Amino acid sequence: MAHHIPENGTMLPLMEDFYTIQGEGYNSGKAAYFIRLGGCDVGCHWCDVKESWDAELHPLTATDAIVQNALKYPSKNVVVTGGEPLIYNLDYLTDQLHTNGIKTFIETSGAYPLSGQWDWICLSPKKFKAPTPDVSAFAHELKVIVFNKSDFAWAEEHAKRVSPNCKLFLQPEWSKHAEMTPLIVDYVMANPQWEVSLQTHKYMNIP
Repeated sequence: MAHHIPENGTMLPLMEDFYTIQGEGYNSGKAAYFIRLGGCDVGCHWCDVKESWDAELHPLTATDAIVQNALKYPSKNVVVTGGEPLIYNLDYLTDQLHTNGIKTFIETSGAYPLSGQWDWICLSPKKFKAPTPDVSAFAHELKVIVFNKSDFAWAEEHAKRVSPNCKLFLQPEWSKHAEMTPLIVDYVMANPQWEVSLQTHKYMNIP
């Protein structure tokens, strides 16, 4: 039976939530509570959480309960990820987190319109479904996954669409990091407006 997800965002399909260290991008190294929502139709073949794609597999959970869980931990940073979290209306979730003094970070492909109030928006665009202009305009961080050499030119295309103060990161796709990391190092040294992002949580062997 299909989930009926309330449009006001008071229930969300929660795949998992856990307390860890943010592993990649600008906020790497910070303790954060992760909220992973189920549901994604972007379809990246190298996705490391394909089990997140089908929202039906993940229980509809009261947003208030998700917020109460987040409050149990010492860090006041919450990362909302997926799946693709912007499939859902996240206004209520971010209102409740902010009311409780928690900073809100999102990781999104940008393929859906922006909802919610965010302290940090990490846009990680995917070739399979382009970001909407409103997400590109508000992104604080552009994190492009480099899977092959053509991704550098593609990264530059997206860099033109974000604001001038947006941080620019190139991150090797994990299964090809041995091959892609040297290319990224050379590229960033030649184009220092970009920075290197690594999936440090994989090196630390944490979620």
